[in-house]
Amino acid sequence: MASVNKRQLGQDRHDIAPGSTAKGASRQQPLLLLLAWLASTSPAMAANGALDARLQEKANAVVSLMTFNVVPDITSSNLDIAGGSGQQAGLSMSQVGGGATMSKEVPIYLEGNLGYSRYDPKFVISQGQESRLIPAKWNSLTATGGIGWDFAVAPNWVLRPIANFSLGTVASDIQIGNWYINRKTGKGLDFLDNGQLNVFGLGGSLMLDYELFSDTQDIDAEFRYSYLHLQSTIGTSPSVKGEANAENLGIYLRRRAPLLDWTLLDRPLRYVLEGARTEYLGDQRGLLGFNALNSVGIGLELDSSNYQVWVTRTRLMYRLMFGNNTNGYAIGLAMSF
Repeated sequence: MASVNKRQLGQDRHDIAPGSTAKGASRQQPLLLLLAWLASTSPAMAANGALDARLQEKANAVVSLMTFNVVPDITSSNLDIAGGSGQQAGLSMSQVGGGATMSKEVPIYLEGNLGYSRYDPKFVISQGQESRLIPAKWNSLTATGGIGWDFAVAPNWVLRPIANFSLGTVASDIQIGNWYINRKTGKGLDFLDNGQLNVFGLGGSLMLDYELFSDTQDIDAEFRYSYLHLQSTIGTSPSVKGEANAENLGIYLRRRAPLLDWTLLDRPLRYVLEGARTEYLGDQRGLLGFNALNSVGIGLELDSSNYQVWVTRTRLMYRLMFGNNTNGYAIGLAMSF
């Protein structure tokens, strides 16, 4: 499964991660159970009006899944959980983004990322003796931006408050079919049948950043707390209005240093070591079957700054991802400008 790696938490503020390939697996199935619950519906419930109440809960759960796309986090950016047979559902996430401080004289920090998710809860719908299994195929697209300011608090240390905003949408790409639509009453079908859920989010982050650059080594360390509240907004199908919070605490560490005396493009070839951990809080905690995710990586960095090109550094990384009930790997490509 191919995916795109979000801008890595703690990378150079001129870095952008344009692509990676990632695979992951969950030994338990909390996500699949969640999506199966999202998909569960009963004709009897529509008749007695109970369906409307459950649709609100399901919409909140759908928005909760979107929270993993709106906050910079290299651990969850590589998630790919495959659905099995029967009514099990699948989820894949892909992201790309970057961030930069304008200059030391104008320490305005800007960041942004795009996220895409596809999850496939399977709806079992029936009419009398007839029943069908329908893959809903919900697609989520999010865009998040941030603006902050660097406050120097000590040599090589800055404190960076960031204001964040986000826009997102979830759309269904199926046609249910007249055989069922004509027999179903009440709400709910407008979203399944090419419906849409739009969200708007506001929040902020607080980052403590350490950077030490020298000829012998570069060391980066970032500690970040992020919070965004997502709320459905105009253009949403009438039956699905939801809200959720994205909240987590992350740490990122990286060391880059020359690899022996090897040179390429008239510059030293460097090895890269990195580690990251994200602790999920609030609505995100336990939603996908874990409370935290970890990542350790190793890679090589090619320095092209001696030439008149936009890309000054290119890194190829291999990462191991692991957490409670979850493990996997990722191969990523990142660039500095």
